[in-house]
Amino acid sequence: MLTFWENTLIRKAVGAIVSYGLRFMIVHKVKINAEGGKKNIQGEWDFVKGGVEDNEDLKRAMSRGLAEETGSSSYEFIKQFDEKIRFDFPPVLREKIGYARQETVMFHVEFVGDPSCLMPLDNEIEQIIFVGKKDVLKKLTHSDTKEFFKKYFFS
Repeated sequence: MLTFWENTLIRKAVGAIVSYGLRFMIVHKVKINAEGGKKNIQGEWDFVKGGVEDNEDLKRAMSRGLAEETGSSSYEFIKQFDEKIRFDFPPVLREKIGYARQETVMFHVEFVGDPSCLMPLDNEIEQIIFVGKKDVLKKLTHSDTKEFFKKYFFS
């Protein structure tokens, strides 16, 4: 059980499993250093995810995240999952960011636009691709995200 202090330090986030026909969108995220250069060339593959601002509606936060990371608002919400992706931050990172854990509310969203028009507004997004289900599992960096996807899209 979390202490009061740990419970108040939960970072709220949203994420989207974006489908387009039988394919799914994943983005390649890289960290930018203070000089504007890409700090981690290898980066990570993930679904579009982002933080929720204080008192922000979850769908609104997700729409904002999709627009920032893909440059598009051509999405239709299909489902908000009841289950969240939860993880604890390592102690060193806790001190740096001020959060003990993160809870991500996930959505299933359909892309209804033209994939050739996708252009990230967020400079930490290096690439946007659509891949088949099996390739999603091969590419995703985080195991908790892989398990969530597998649970809901491989039944």
